[in-house]
Amino acid sequence: MGLYVVDVESDGPAPGLYSMVCFGAVKLSDELDQTFYGQTAPITDASKPDALAISGFSREEHEGFEDPKVVMEHFFAWVVETNGNGRPVFASDNPAFDWQFINYYFHKYVGENPFGYSARRIGDIYCGMQMNAYAPWKHLRKTTHDHHPVNDAKGNAEALLEMKRLGLKL
Repeated sequence: MGLYVVDVESDGPAPGLYSMVCFGAVKLSDELDQTFYGQTAPITDASKPDALAISGFSREEHEGFEDPKVVMEHFFAWVVETNGNGRPVFASDNPAFDWQFINYYFHKYVGENPFGYSARRIGDIYCGMQMNAYAPWKHLRKTTHDHHPVNDAKGNAEALLEMKRLGLKL
């Protein structure tokens, strides 16, 4: 069973109404050397400029990205290839945002989500370790959070590895 840390950038707050711009995934390992990066063309005409600006891409650049079906098929194959035995586990800083886009796109373009119907929130794991529902955890990242989704996923994976060093069983 592999644990995958995923980060999504989009042009709005909800899949189907807005589009995923790009995403990154890192398979959790000590090396953090297995990564995936996808850029997906818009699936709607709607776009919130302030949301899109976070990704660093213009609408014109976004429109030139790859067909979401092709990207999601490649991502699905990568997860299956790198996972090993058992169901892969999805983790992110904010699965209420990241997972909803990945889940929607997998079901729309592939027909299934290899991560199933749930995800883990990294901050909640740390809060449980600290016995404090409001314990800050982002100081555990090493890679700068710069809104490139692979970098952001890697920083979040580094936080999980630090939690492992502190005693978390992964």
